[in-house]
Amino acid sequence: MTLKDKKLAYRIYLYLGALFITSLVVSNLIFQKFFYWNPFGDVEVFGVSLFEISVGVLPYPITFLITDLISEIFGKKKANEIVTAGIFASFFSMSIILVADVAPAIPSSPLSNEIFSQVFSLSPLAVLASMLAYLTAQYIDIAIYHFWKKLTNGKHLWLRNNFSTFLSQFIDTFVVVGLLCIFKVLPWHLFFGLVVSGFLFKIFIAFLDTPLLYFFVYLLRKRFGLKIGEEINLEI
Repeated sequence: MTLKDKKLAYRIYLYLGALFITSLVVSNLIFQKFFYWNPFGDVEVFGVSLFEISVGVLPYPITFLITDLISEIFGKKKANEIVTAGIFASFFSMSIILVADVAPAIPSSPLSNEIFSQVFSLSPLAVLASMLAYLTAQYIDIAIYHFWKKLTNGKHLWLRNNFSTFLSQFIDTFVVVGLLCIFKVLPWHLFFGLVVSGFLFKIFIAFLDTPLLYFFVYLLRKRFGLKIGEEINLEI
């Protein structure tokens, strides 16, 4: 690979990382708003309408698509580095919000202290636990992805894309909803319904993003002349 190609590959990796971090941070900021999407009509699961979910899940599947793409093209180490950077960015953004929450609002402020706290401020312990759950889910996703990649000799991209996502998304959904109930952000009677609804929604999106993964992997392989299973080494 020429120096020019390696610089281009590094820029692509950098932009993918920026998209990952932005999606992750935004999902943490907006997740307290819930909406109802009913493509299958008024269906209930454990007393909760199917796909009655947080808007935080909208950018969330993008993070798993990006880590799968980075895993496929740049390798396991680079995917893990992006996840770690995303967790750091999340903690940093939460710390800024906590400081902003302490700062008293002036009388003419468009947002009062109470509204700001209601929208943005959560228990630091809840945020910490949520981030650790996400960190675990992402590392599991990457590990399973590369397990299947090695087992299939780089073939059957759809298999590792979906199988790695299924388990990691279930773990993340179960733990995050559980923590929101433990810290009384959500009532316990919604737990099972929100877990099932959130998990099914994420799986639905995972199936939809498989063609996108194939498309981007195809473009990058063609641009850099990569064989099936071959990865770009960005190390100096």
